[in-house]
Parts: sequence; C-alpha cells; structure tokens
Amino acid sequence: MTHDQEKEAAARASLRFVRGGDVVGLGSGSTAAYAVRLLGEQVRAGLKICGIPTSTQTRELATSLGIPLTTFDAVQQIDVTIDGADEVDSQFRLIKGGGGALLHEKVVASASRRLVIVADSTKFVPVLGNFPLAIEVISFAEPVVKKKIEALSASVELRHSNGRPFVTDEGHHIIDCSFGEIPDAPALARVLSDMPGVVEHGLFINMASVVLIARGHEVMELVRKDE
Repeated sequence: MTHDQEKEAAARASLRFVRGGDVVGLGSGSTAAYAVRLLGEQVRAGLKICGIPTSTQTRELATSLGIPLTTFDAVQQIDVTIDGADEVDSQFRLIKGGGGALLHEKVVASASRRLVIVADSTKFVPVLGNFPLAIEVISFAEPVVKKKIEALSASVELRHSNGRPFVTDEGHHIIDCSFGEIPDAPALARVLSDMPGVVEHGLFINMASVVLIARGHEVMELVRKDE
C-alpha cells in the first residue's frame, strides 16, 4: 500500500470511535483530512454530529462537506478528536505542528475526552526528534526565543510561506527546531512551556488516548492503559 492508502486506512479505522450526538474535534493535516472526508460521508448518510475544527483549512473542508460546526462558546467538552501526527512513539508522545495548526490542535486535544491519533507507518518512531519541532512564538520574542533554543543544542529556522514568514491562524510565527533525538520529551516540553515568548510547542505529552498506525493492509491499535 502507498502512504496515502495507509493514511486513509487509519482514518477509516478511527470512525468507530465516533457516535451519534458527539461533538467531534476535527484535526488538521493530510491524514486527518481523510477522516474529515469520511465523516462527511457519514453525515450525508444521517450521522448526527457537530465538529470543532482545528484550523481554517479544516473548517473550510468540513463546511464544504456539510459537517455542522460549533465553537467553544457553545460547548466546552469534546467527546472525541481525530487528528494526525508528524511523529508518535510507543509512549503516546507526539510531535505535531508540521502544518502550523499546533496551538488550536492542542487546545482542542486538551478539551477532548478522547484523542485518537491516525497515522501511516512512517510516523511511528522509537524516539521522537527526527521531524523538526514546531514552536509558535510572538514575533517580538523571536530573537530571544531563538537564542535560548539554540542554547539547547538545536538548530532553529523561521518558517516561511511564499517568501514571507508563515503566519498562524492566531497571527503568530513558527520556528522549526531540529533537536535530533529527544530522549526526554516531557522534560523538553516543560522547558519550552516555561520560556517567555513561546505561545505553544508541538510536543503533545499525555494527551493521546488511542493511536492507530496503518502498516500495509493492517491497522495497529495502541490504547493507553488508563483508557
């Protein structure tokens, strides 16, 4: 199977966690988009849900598919969120943010009773860190944050799009940080969270409930013990 076929297989496997009447967090990125499209099919077939999208792009996709949407003004608890990851390890730790939606993704994940991660086989790794870690920063603090992160032995690059600094849905910039292997992801997450000027980072620790990894024609399901 191709990686795209694996993405679709993982997304399809996630649909069993969605029930009628659920508030569903709609993730961002290529694998999550498969799940949104499949949910759109089920909505057209009669499934009653409402969604909270994690990015402008996902909002536009869900709207085009006829998925009813809501906001945190109306609901404060999400039943299940389906989202992708740039990397995931066996301890349910994630690197997210390759698409730039990490802040909204983390807010939605934090408000979810269950976070289901869908991914192709290339995303499952023994140790996080091969994929650059996205860190959302306020532009005023970029030079200061960059210097502090470089002091952690990481290379840092401001993300650009179409020749200009990439701007998130909340109007911030993203710096992509290459740490190499991250042996203690929770410790690094704490350091970054305590750094003034950092809005959010792409390390998701103790948030995923279920991880669905498609490998060939099979989908491996990992469930956190406290689920």
